[in-house]
Amino acid sequence: MSWPTKKLGELLITNDTGIWGEPIHNNEKGILILRSTNFENDGLLDFSNIAKRKIPKDKIENLQLQDGDILLEKSGGGPEQPVGRVSYFIAPDNQIYTFANFIQRLRSNKDIINSRFLFHYLFYLYKIGTTLRLQSQTTGIRNLNLNLYLKAKIPTPSLHIQHQIVGRLDAIKKAQELNAQQIVLTDELFQSLLHNELHLKGKQWEIVKIGNVCNLMTGGTPRSTVKEYYENGDIKWLVSGDIHQGEIYDCPFRITQKGMENSNAKYLPVNSVLIALNGQGKTRGTVALLRTKATCNQSIVAIDSQNKEQLKSEFLYFGLKDMYNKIRNITGDNQRSGLSMRIIKEIKIFLPPLGIQRQIVEKLQAAQDYKKKLLEQKQKLQELFDSCLDKTMKGELVK
Repeated sequence: MSWPTKKLGELLITNDTGIWGEPIHNNEKGILILRSTNFENDGLLDFSNIAKRKIPKDKIENLQLQDGDILLEKSGGGPEQPVGRVSYFIAPDNQIYTFANFIQRLRSNKDIINSRFLFHYLFYLYKIGTTLRLQSQTTGIRNLNLNLYLKAKIPTPSLHIQHQIVGRLDAIKKAQELNAQQIVLTDELFQSLLHNELHLKGKQWEIVKIGNVCNLMTGGTPRSTVKEYYENGDIKWLVSGDIHQGEIYDCPFRITQKGMENSNAKYLPVNSVLIALNGQGKTRGTVALLRTKATCNQSIVAIDSQNKEQLKSEFLYFGLKDMYNKIRNITGDNQRSGLSMRIIKEIKIFLPPLGIQRQIVEKLQAAQDYKKKLLEQKQKLQELFDSCLDKTMKGELVK
């Protein structure tokens, strides 16, 4: 379907940039200023960390944002994130919000174009890479060629059709927001269950060292990067960064049988519990449950119960997840040294009767399984939105 078009600049009644202002001192209140760091990649704004700056009184009124304003990131970005993201402003409260100098405000002429429709179309242009072709780079900062951006041709179907399109896309967005809220609530429920079920108060549970009830092993790295050790390999080879998955069924790295023979790596017991011994950020101390045949490098230790009738792997997994902060801080966050097998062996864990272990695992696993379904739904909703956005903006879904 062919719709009439207008240049973006012709659809705006306001097109201006913000200011950064001056630092506030002592008990000065300051004005809330949105920055590109408040932009999320889905077009939403993160209001959890808003900067406050001193803005001249004569400029506050002109810079105050109104519901429906579109904020354009005209400077910033990065190697994996082109400049040109857009966010749609709706005030979360009754405070005054302004915007920084790396942001351009676009306020549409409501007699010609629905602001929400315009936002969705500009978001679409970003997703298909239009802004990537309109950016330049100076001293590490990516800048959007605003003059060319404002000449972009924007479809202008009737306001009635625009309203229909907005309703369709926003309905999916609403479902995504509800899904995201459910994921957060499920995480909170899981953490609450984890703490309550594994809290020792009032329980006469045995306490043992991991090294006394489990076998521990680690892996190795092929001593060379020759192709025959890695190319076309089919043996799953885990590194510390993979442990964040929780339950591991697959991984991105593979080595060959020759590569495995050239290292100290051995196949890990399926259903063993894995701990990352080191790694950047929050990787060290993360815990996973191995659900597939795999090996690993030396930055991971695998823990396997010596007696499955005494200690369930799933119970050990959840118990060590609950101890994540304690484990990762054993050597101190600022020290380069990681964990070690010796340290892991000395960690003390609870050992309730097997029946109680099963009950606890069932409760915690139910919360984890529900989250998996929510994450699957999240993926499907994103695919639905992307497909609907693409087809709608091409006029394929409009009667």
